[in-house]
Amino acid sequence: MPWLGGEGNNVMTHALLHPDFIPQWPLTTTPDGTTTEGMSAWGLPAINTAILLTSSWTLTIAHHALKENNRNALLNYTSITALLGIIFLVLQAVEYHHAYGEMGLTLGSGVYGSTFFMLTGFHGFHVTLGTIFLIVLSIRCSKGHFTDKHHFAFEAGAWYWHFVDVVWLFLFIFVYLV
Repeated sequence: MPWLGGEGNNVMTHALLHPDFIPQWPLTTTPDGTTTEGMSAWGLPAINTAILLTSSWTLTIAHHALKENNRNALLNYTSITALLGIIFLVLQAVEYHHAYGEMGLTLGSGVYGSTFFMLTGFHGFHVTLGTIFLIVLSIRCSKGHFTDKHHFAFEAGAWYWHFVDVVWLFLFIFVYLV
C-alpha cells in the first residue's frame, strides 16, 4: 500500500494510476470515487467465530467419547458439530445478504469488497465440505463404523475441521478487525 501511495521512487506510479489514492486499510474507495464501508467485526462475524470455536470443542468431546467407546456421546457431539457448521453457513449467507444489499459491498466495489468475498467465500466453501464430512461421520458413527482403535476417517475429519476453524480465526483478525 505505501508503494501505491507514492512512497519511495514510485511517485509516477501514484500520479499515473490513481492520483487521489490514500494508502489505508480497508481500501474502501475505488478509483472512480465510489466509497463503501468495511464489514464490522462485531455482530454476525463475532457470533460465527463463537460458533466455530464451540464446534471445535464439541468435536473434541466427540473424539474423546470415541476413544472411550461412549457411543451416545460420540454420535450426539458429532451431530452437534455438524449442526454448528450448518448454522455458521446460514449466518454467513445472512451476512452476505447484508453486505451486498444494505452496505453495497460487492466483488466490484474495490479491493476490500473483492478481498472480503474471496476470502470469506473460499472459507465458506471449506466449511461446507467439512460440514458434509461431519454429516457423513455422524451417519457412520450411528452405524458403528468406528472403534476406539480404528477411526482414522474420524480423525481426518476432525483435523480438517480444526484446520478450517484456525483459518477462520486468522480471517476474523485480518478481514474484520484489521
